[in-house]
This record gives sequence, structure tokens and C-alpha cells, in this order.
Amino acid sequence: MAYTLFYSPDSANVVVRMALEEIGAPYEALEVDRRQGAQRSPAFLKFNPQGLLPVLVDPAQDEPVFETAAILLHLADQHATLKPLLISARGRFLKWLFYLSNTLHADLRMLFYTERYGADALAEKALRARLHPRVLAHLALLEAELARHGGPWLLGDDLSVCDLYLAACVRWSQLYPRGDTLGAGSLQDLPRLLALLHRLELRAPVRRAFAAEGIAAPLFIDPQYPAKAAV
Repeated sequence: MAYTLFYSPDSANVVVRMALEEIGAPYEALEVDRRQGAQRSPAFLKFNPQGLLPVLVDPAQDEPVFETAAILLHLADQHATLKPLLISARGRFLKWLFYLSNTLHADLRMLFYTERYGADALAEKALRARLHPRVLAHLALLEAELARHGGPWLLGDDLSVCDLYLAACVRWSQLYPRGDTLGAGSLQDLPRLLALLHRLELRAPVRRAFAAEGIAAPLFIDPQYPAKAAV
């Protein structure tokens, strides 16, 4: 049976959609109109009481799965792909997956939604000023990891869900919040990361995932806004 993915264009669900396309798993995508606040509707809150995306419904599971890293880990384990197959590499896989989720993506969320954390416009601007170098430091650490083992992907020779997640985070850092982003110029000192992004954008499953959400190339470097952006 097919998965069901609840999505809004260019939300974290695009990472899950890339994974589903790479795996070749059948799925149905149901749009949640965040511009109309549909993620806070009683119907959607039954799937995720936080009112957040993405949500994946797996017919084999007794409850919907939410949290991006949890969904990616679930899919990688279910299909035995997009992850290292050696048991000895399991810890390395998990640490970088959760670094992306709990550190890089978490700081990006604060950057995108500073109004939730700052008392006024001045405080929000100051918070963003502190977050920009933090995000760049995270990307520099990931660049160093790519250099440590020579790539071409974050975990080595094989593509993983970590690469999909990383690429989406880099994309968003150049788009949001509008008017105060990192900008593509911030990536010029990260050649291995840039190479990873170029390599990923050439993959047909990745292009299909973004096209399904109304997003045209370029995807990861100087990216384009989706046709229906909620942020």
C-alpha cells in the first residue's frame, strides 16, 4: 500500500518527498494550505497535534509519523536504502542525521521565525544577527566532515537521507526569512558542500520532488521560491 505525505510547498516535507522519489516508493501527496491555516484545523491536528509538517501516514504503522528526522529514519530502515548498510556506520549515520535535525534545522527555524522569540523588531534583528554566524559555523563543520573522508556525500561514497536534509537546509537558508537571508555568497568558502549540492540537483528523483511542489531549478544554489510559498 502507498504512503500518504501531507505537505506544503517548500516545507520540510520536500526532504521526505525527495527520499520517497529516490526510494521509488508509491505515495499520495495531500497539500495542507498553510496560508489558510489548514495545519491548525481539527482534521489535521489528528495527524500531528503540533500542527506542523511533514506528516507521513504509513499503512503498516499504528499512528502517523511526524518529525522530519523520524520520517527519514523510518523510510531508510523500511527500505534498507539511503543509509549505510554496515552496522559499524550506524552511529555515524544517526549522529549526522540528528545534528541536521536538532542543530542546523533548529537554528534555521529560529532564524525564519524570529518573531516567536524576539520581544520587538529590534530584538528580532539582533537575534538574526547572532543566528547567521551560527548557521554558517554549522555548514563549515559539515564542509569539514566532507573533507575528512573525501565525499562525495556526507557519509562517504553513497547517497543518504542526510544529504537530502542538508541540501534542503542550505536551500532554505538562502530564501528565508525574506530580506535577511544568508545569501549564496556565503557558500563560496564551502567548495565540497557546493559540489554536493550540484551533484544532488542533477538527480532525476530530486528534480521530480521539487517539480511536484511547483519549484523550478536552480534548487540549492541561488534557489527559486515555490509558486505558492507559505513562509
